[in-house]
Amino acid sequence: MSDGEPGRERVVAGRYRLLSPLGEGGMGTVWRARDEVLRREVAVKEVRAPDWLTAPERERMYARLEREAWAAARVAHPNVVTVYDVAAEDGRPWIVMELVRGLTLADLLDAEGPLPPRRAAAIGAEVLSALRAAHAAGVLHRDVKPGNVLMANDGRVVLTDFGIARVEGSSALTMTGEVIGSPEFLAPERALGRDPGPESDLWSLGVLLYAAVEGASPFRQDTPLSTLRAVVDEALPPPRRAGPLAPVIEGLLRKDPAGRPPAERVEGDLRAIGSGDPPDAGGPAHSLTLAAVPGFGPPPTAGYEGTAPTAAAPSPSPSPASPSPTPPPRRERRTVLVLVTGIVVLVLALAGLTYGLLHRDGDDPDAKGSGATRRAETGGGSTARESTAESGDGAAPSHRRSTSSAAPAQSVKVTISGGHPYSGACEEGRHTLDLRVDITVGRAPATVEYRWNSRGGPVSDWRTRSVALGARSVRVADSLAVRPTGSGNRVWAEVRSPVHTTSNSLPLSVTCTSATPSTSAPEATPTSS
Repeated sequence: MSDGEPGRERVVAGRYRLLSPLGEGGMGTVWRARDEVLRREVAVKEVRAPDWLTAPERERMYARLEREAWAAARVAHPNVVTVYDVAAEDGRPWIVMELVRGLTLADLLDAEGPLPPRRAAAIGAEVLSALRAAHAAGVLHRDVKPGNVLMANDGRVVLTDFGIARVEGSSALTMTGEVIGSPEFLAPERALGRDPGPESDLWSLGVLLYAAVEGASPFRQDTPLSTLRAVVDEALPPPRRAGPLAPVIEGLLRKDPAGRPPAERVEGDLRAIGSGDPPDAGGPAHSLTLAAVPGFGPPPTAGYEGTAPTAAAPSPSPSPASPSPTPPPRRERRTVLVLVTGIVVLVLALAGLTYGLLHRDGDDPDAKGSGATRRAETGGGSTARESTAESGDGAAPSHRRSTSSAAPAQSVKVTISGGHPYSGACEEGRHTLDLRVDITVGRAPATVEYRWNSRGGPVSDWRTRSVALGARSVRVADSLAVRPTGSGNRVWAEVRSPVHTTSNSLPLSVTCTSATPSTSAPEATPTSS
């Protein structure tokens, strides 16, 4: 089998049988495989160097990836994907890892939109716990992002892909063959070509937290180079939905690595926020106060002229020789003026809102079709999630999820074809049915989990297929190694994620001339597509 071709019976390093692809990127494919020695399922990453690399560059890259994979294998932590082995095949490394079933944080954000600060903090605390364990073992991740955080079905949050950055279109950059990660999650010091340290992973965690609560990363631009420029030069757009998480994010996203808070204190703050308790103020790096949370704190009257607010001291009693009282200072007059102006603006805003609500369906010719038009102009559905704080007027995007503006519910339609009835010779008492699966989703990207079912029960384990952004549908070839079946049996695809549904059904009829037909449920061995 040539590189990149699915091999239904390929065995790597004499023990890892490739079953089906779990995902594919610019630098290879991750396979669901079976360890024939330990008789357990594993994930095997098939690494392929980009075609444009020279032979010496390719060899150096494979050697570096193998070295870093062995380094990651030293990290033993429940929040870190376990690296079991690094096998050599065809002159390149195949990285054997723990098989974690679940969705990535990127998939979760796409399905649900921005997360509440408390939930984002709880996830961030688990990711940081994984990073601290890796840093203690001398391992840097270098590509912390939602796509590398798995929300496992068993409830764990697992950080994957240690030191194994990927090239996927514009989502990663290379410098003379060196993969440096995803630009929008890259720390400024790395964008400037400096040596990374643990603080660089903390920056990436800050971007991840920002994206989790705001719906978009803070420095994303149209191109990788403009994104890197924004990472290095532009100020952090103030988080609008982060609540108590805001000072933590702002501390992690300081341009100077030395100014970022210690990982231990950040993890404590994240766990406190995740549990609903206010974190302890651990020092000047990012102490949490109500004034630091958008929408809270004193009105902007104290220190109006640039002076620090001070507590009012009681005035001494005037002596008989005291002069007549002087007029109030100019600052106090300005304070009164600001308060009065604020009240007037608030009253006018309430009046305008009331008028708009009362007349939104009126006879104003400019308001015709206003219901649908307003919803479109306010960014209903997924458009609101994709807007960022980069707009020129500085207004925060609306993320309120209601029946009129919420993103449409996800939908999945699966159609199967092929699998014609068979009668003839069978190899080892089985016959392989070739099937085709057409998957269409309501919103992309999406990850669809399905398995093959029959009237006698499931005939395969759960399989995963991804629908890329902008595609909405995908067609995949699949196969089942089926033992002889009785008449009247049928097969269909059952989907469990992101929604539960089933496909159409096909007749399932296999007669082996060298085997005795059985009327029991077919036993199928899943093979790769």
